[in-house]
Amino acid sequence: MKSSPRSIALVVTGIGAVGFAGLALWLVPWHPVPGGVPAPVPASEVFSAAQIDRAESFARQARLLSWGSLALSLAVASVLGFSPLGARLMGRLFGPWWCRVLLGTGLVLLVGRVITLPLSLLLRRHYLAYGLTNQSFGGYVRDLATNAAIGWLVSSLVLLVLIGSARRWRRWWPAIAGTALAALVMLGSFVYPVVIEPLFNHFEPLPDGTLRTEILALARTEGVRVDDVLVSDASRRTTTLNAYVSGYGDTRRIVVYDNLVNDLPQAETLSVVAHELAHAKHDDPLVGSALGALGVLVAVGLLGLVLGWRAGRERPRMATAGVVPLVLALSAWGTLLVSPIQNTISRNVETRADVEALRATRDPEAFIAVQKQLAVRGLNDPTPPAVSQFWFGSHPTALTRVAIADQRAADLSSQSP
Repeated sequence: MKSSPRSIALVVTGIGAVGFAGLALWLVPWHPVPGGVPAPVPASEVFSAAQIDRAESFARQARLLSWGSLALSLAVASVLGFSPLGARLMGRLFGPWWCRVLLGTGLVLLVGRVITLPLSLLLRRHYLAYGLTNQSFGGYVRDLATNAAIGWLVSSLVLLVLIGSARRWRRWWPAIAGTALAALVMLGSFVYPVVIEPLFNHFEPLPDGTLRTEILALARTEGVRVDDVLVSDASRRTTTLNAYVSGYGDTRRIVVYDNLVNDLPQAETLSVVAHELAHAKHDDPLVGSALGALGVLVAVGLLGLVLGWRAGRERPRMATAGVVPLVLALSAWGTLLVSPIQNTISRNVETRADVEALRATRDPEAFIAVQKQLAVRGLNDPTPPAVSQFWFGSHPTALTRVAIADQRAADLSSQSP
């Protein structure tokens, strides 16, 4: 007895969901702070009234512009994907199916980019007005075009795999396409640091000196293999401070912004790097990639349940290039709907890295100082709306992070003879 297309899609969805839940329960730190995450400290204990007013003023307008752009992009995707307009648009394209997929994907994404461009320009002007960017307009356009090209290539590849699989394997395409795309997620995360990141920034090894020596010593103490720490020329684009770890295996890299190294005291820079070393120690980029791959498996399975077959026909609906706008619309809405899951996981992972950094450096004062600098330089809202933090917040708020450091300082004090 042959398996039905829907049963195959259901199995793919189930495998992805069970795998995601199991890996999340196993490797995500759901209780990252011993004794529980403390309540945020009052904003007035960390920031001046002027700093709070400035951050809140900036954040209110930035949220309005960002959410407006998101709403507009979802509206465009929905009109093209859920109405006959998108299908008619695809019907006017020429060439074989794969050519129409490439053209249709580019056209749908381009319409969304053009319609949201005014809000993007307003957001850039807002950043300029508050001194958060010093990038030239030419640099802004170049980055915008590069992001658009990468988005088109990635989206086209995903759709080519989906539609090509549906055309070749009419029953088993959800399993085959889901497996292929999950593998591509893992490959993409592996090559991202050496293929994509250099398109936006130039990287140099951290120069020899006491900071480099202390970082490598801390890495050895924490059992993290670090061949080098890279410095990004981020200051030509932004005035905010940051550091990150990306990739896994042989492509894993720890990167610090040049303005972080140049503008902060060494103890504060070391605190930031200790946070990134904690991510590397727990293989957070690899775990995140694996969760993303399993999430893709769930998405493809659900797509198979929704779009797998047309009633009374042998060919899956996914086997036609005309489905491109609909898949892009479903992807846009799906990304928004799963954001709370993704960001809840991210906040817990980031909190564990904070705890590990405090343990490794034993310097809560430097940690608090750098959190204040990160918040002030980035104009982060100290008390964002709860729904915003829940849905879009990938990190704990600065006031929560300071509270964790205060808790650690009290623990160290109690351990002193």
